[in-house]
Amino acid sequence: MKTAIIIGATSGIGREVAKRLVADGWRIGAAGRREERLADLQKECGEESLAYEVMDITKPDALPALDRLLEKTGAPDLFLHVSGIGKQNWQLDESVDVAVMETNCTGLARMLLHILNYVKSNPIYSSRNKAHIAVVTSVAGTMGMGVSAAYSASKKMQSTYVSALCQLCRMAKIPAQFSDIRPGFVATDILDPKYHYPMMMTVEEAAGHILKGLKRKRRVIIFDWRYRVLVAFWRLIPRGLWERMDIYTKDYSA
Repeated sequence: MKTAIIIGATSGIGREVAKRLVADGWRIGAAGRREERLADLQKECGEESLAYEVMDITKPDALPALDRLLEKTGAPDLFLHVSGIGKQNWQLDESVDVAVMETNCTGLARMLLHILNYVKSNPIYSSRNKAHIAVVTSVAGTMGMGVSAAYSASKKMQSTYVSALCQLCRMAKIPAQFSDIRPGFVATDILDPKYHYPMMMTVEEAAGHILKGLKRKRRVIIFDWRYRVLVAFWRLIPRGLWERMDIYTKDYSA
């Protein structure tokens, strides 16, 4: 039986991927901040198929919680990090951007370094049996977007961090491979319902794209074709022009 640990499984993409993997016969270790949602997920999937631990990745005690989850599941074939937050910050509220950075940057580093040390010290992993570590970043990390400066910057950091760790693992001969998952707008709790978001995807659509990419062990997963075209176009825009553009999602409640 294959096993996966999913950080951020209480809702949205993480929850949907967990349910689909269970349906495919995987055993899942689920983590998140909201215990009632994790308990509901376990009830839906079955205790024999899903174990969970309550965890706040911005806190140092997230590491003992991760260790307890690893004890329940055993060495995972897949470590999927979905946990993240984002918010538009027109008011330049310091607490908003700091919270985004603590979750998306510090929290991610805490989780990935811990699981890599676990992989490094566990003899079950080898050059022929690598741990698959996947991180849900975002196409927002392609260019900095003013209305969500901390979010887009944190997603850029995540992609760069994954790339650097991939290189480090190769140099240090740590048996791990990586996937950088870059969705566009997905209808999850992270989006403010008062705004209109273009090219919105359902959670079910996003989970399908993610699982397809993970099965193929793709290094970078951007979905769907519309976002691949959009990202390619964004990269052609000179910095000076980009910084003069109005990039925002319209607030229809105004």
